[in-house]
Amino acid sequence: MKTHQQTDSNSGQFLLLNIGWQPVVEQMASFRRPVARESPRDTMNGMSSDAKIATRIAIREACAEDSIACGPICYAAFKSINDKHGFPPDLPSAEYAADLLNRMFHHPGYYCVVAEMDGRIVGSNCLDERAAVAGIGPITVHPEAQNRGVGRKLMEAVLARASARGFVGSRLVQAAFHNRSLSLYTTLGFDVREPLSCMQGRTDTQHIEGCTVEAAGPTDIEQCNQLARAVHGLDRGRELADAVRHGTALVVRRGGRITGYTTAMAFFGHSVGETNLDLQAMISSVDSFSGPGILVPSRNASLMRWCVTQGLRVVEPMTLMTTGLYSEPAGAYLPSILF
Repeated sequence: MKTHQQTDSNSGQFLLLNIGWQPVVEQMASFRRPVARESPRDTMNGMSSDAKIATRIAIREACAEDSIACGPICYAAFKSINDKHGFPPDLPSAEYAADLLNRMFHHPGYYCVVAEMDGRIVGSNCLDERAAVAGIGPITVHPEAQNRGVGRKLMEAVLARASARGFVGSRLVQAAFHNRSLSLYTTLGFDVREPLSCMQGRTDTQHIEGCTVEAAGPTDIEQCNQLARAVHGLDRGRELADAVRHGTALVVRRGGRITGYTTAMAFFGHSVGETNLDLQAMISSVDSFSGPGILVPSRNASLMRWCVTQGLRVVEPMTLMTTGLYSEPAGAYLPSILF
C-alpha cells in the first residue's frame, strides 16, 4: 500500500511542496524566444538601441500586488519556450502562476524583484534565502521584452542580494534545451554541475524491502539535517521545517534509523538519502509526483535505470548550475527545481 499520496499532476492541481503552497506553477529557466532587434545604432545621438533600452529598465523589490501582472508573464514565457521545443507546458494557467508568485512575494524566506520598462512590469525573479546557499527562480521575462537585457538585470539583482547577505553560493536549475538561458547563466559565473532528468509516472513497485516510509515530524528535522550535511555539506532545515508544517515531508527508516528524507516528491521538493535504496523507497511510496515530476541526476546510472525499468518516463532534460561553494554529493539525492 502507498504510504503517501500526492495530487496527480495531470489533474491541474499542483502543489508547491517544499513550502506547502497549493496550487503551484513552476519552472526555473529564463525562457526567451527570438524577436526582431532594433537597429544596433541610433543615428541621432550615436547611442546603441540596446544601450538606450537598458537605461529604461528599472529593477525594484516586488510587492504582493505585482503578482497580478507577473503571473501572465510567467505563464506566457514558459509556455512559449516549451511549445517551441515540443515539450508539454509546466504551468496550467496564468492564474496559477499569479497564485504562486503572490505566495512567493509574501513569503519571508524569499527576496523577489520585478523589472519595469517605461513604468510597465515586464518580468520577475526570486531568491530563496532559507539555506546557506541561495536558490534562484523562477525568472521570467515578457516575450515582447526579451533579448533586451531584462533577464540579465533580474539575475544581477538577486545575485547582488545574495552577495550582500553573505550566502556562500547560489544555485539554479535550467531547461537544458534553452540555449540562451544556459549562455546567460554561464556569463554570470554559473558552472554546470549535474545533468538532470525530470521524470513522471508511477513505479511498478510500491514498497522496498527493509524500508519504512512515513510522514516526517518536527522531531525528525535534526536527524534529517545531519543527513543533509553528510551528503551535501549543508542543510536546508528551514525549507524542511516548512514542509513538515504543511504535511508534505517524508522520511525513510532502515534498521530503526532515518536514512533518507524528502520535502516532497515533487518539482519543488528535494530529497536526500544515504543510498539509492532510500530514494527508491520514497519514490515508490507515492502515486505520482506533483508538477512536471522529480529531478533525477542523470549521471546516477543505477537510479536512472531503476526509474525507467519501474515505468517512469523522462519529461524533459534539465541542468543544475552553481556559483560559489559546491561539494560533490557524498550520497544519493534529488534536487528541487531551485537546487
